[in-house]
Amino acid sequence: MQAAEVVKEMGGANDSGVPRGLFEKAHCAVVVPNLKKGGFIVGAKYGKGFASCRTAGGWSAPSEVRIEGGSFGLQAGGAESDIILLVMNDQGMQHLMASKFTLGGDATAAAGPVGRDAEAQTDATMHAEILSYSRARGVFAGISLAGATLRPDTDGNKAVYGNDSGPKEILSGKVPVPAAAKDFIASLAQFGGTSRVK
Repeated sequence: MQAAEVVKEMGGANDSGVPRGLFEKAHCAVVVPNLKKGGFIVGAKYGKGFASCRTAGGWSAPSEVRIEGGSFGLQAGGAESDIILLVMNDQGMQHLMASKFTLGGDATAAAGPVGRDAEAQTDATMHAEILSYSRARGVFAGISLAGATLRPDTDGNKAVYGNDSGPKEILSGKVPVPAAAKDFIASLAQFGGTSRVK
């Protein structure tokens, strides 16, 4: 699963990646490989990924998600970015388990600090429900997710888990982890631990 590689590469880059201390405090994680952004004058962002939340038994089975959003400005060309969103509190987790919500609107979001000393340099974690990280390739050097919407990929979840499993059931740990997702869940446990740091 490509999402597992994103976690390993972005979580393993101590000097420039997702800080392990923040990963360990996250209630949930959303990983979107190859988020696409492109256009001229009017740009758009879209991608598919996976969310997982901590449960009493470790990280939950992944719920498939879609991220979509528009951006305006002088843009040309296209780019792909790998995205990790860390959901830092219960309120953010409830947004994730419900229906569509807007980053920076329904849920407070901030660009996550990077590097091993990041936690000492910012108080972003005190205010934001969601911290966002990106690894950009191509024309655009970075990405802003403010205004983007995140929603469950209902069709994707049905294909894997059946008709009765929505994001709340999946992310609360009521659904077993599929064999194809075990590497992804193992990568979350490797860099984020299995229990939240209080």
